[in-house]
Amino acid sequence: MTATRRAGGSRGQTGPLRWLVYLIVVVAIAWFATQAFYFAQIAIWNVVNPGSTAFMRSDAWRLSQDRPDLSVQRTWVPYEQISRNLKRAIIASEDANFVNNNGYETDAILQAWERNKAKGRIVRGGSTITQQLARNLFLSREKSYIRKGQELIITWMLETLMDKQRIFEIYLNSVEWGNGVYGAEAAARYYYKTSAAKLSAAQSARLAVMLPRPKYFDEHRNSAYLTQRARVIARRMGAAELPD
Repeated sequence: MTATRRAGGSRGQTGPLRWLVYLIVVVAIAWFATQAFYFAQIAIWNVVNPGSTAFMRSDAWRLSQDRPDLSVQRTWVPYEQISRNLKRAIIASEDANFVNNNGYETDAILQAWERNKAKGRIVRGGSTITQQLARNLFLSREKSYIRKGQELIITWMLETLMDKQRIFEIYLNSVEWGNGVYGAEAAARYYYKTSAAKLSAAQSARLAVMLPRPKYFDEHRNSAYLTQRARVIARRMGAAELPD
């Protein structure tokens, strides 16, 4: 009788363990399948332009609920048809070492970590242009360390499968510039009634400064900070190296 009870107890303990192993295997398969999807999608985007991004789709849904009078604005233009002023301004403002880094800036990540730790929450990400693109293409706006980890994996994929000019071309056509405004062409027409090819140095500097908080600056275009910071970026633009 005692032996039977022991055997039954062992089977009872094995059941939950078996389910735990099964759950871990399912989660692992789902994770690897997701990474494979991202990798394949990025490989395709080497030759095909992305139709939309995760941020655009999220915004389209939000606008349909809150602002049905607005819709996502975005017009793809080739890299050569985007002003060198804007390219230089964005690199000067967002990622001065873009051409030479591997998609990560370790010092910036460590500084962001220290600041977030001091604040007790994620307030800064230390993101390069490639990291920003990874987030815009596939991820949500939620700030978490899990999302940051996935962002770093996608960044590696982008840097592995694409050259810097292609990464920058997709970024320039996908980055958010206001309430439903995406990409350089839509931004140039929305703010300045011109094309991305004709943006001046001053206009480009202001657009570059808007990038970390595009919706805010869309509604606060006369911000003193925006004007002052744009002057700083305009002075730095000459030293920006482009991925030509």
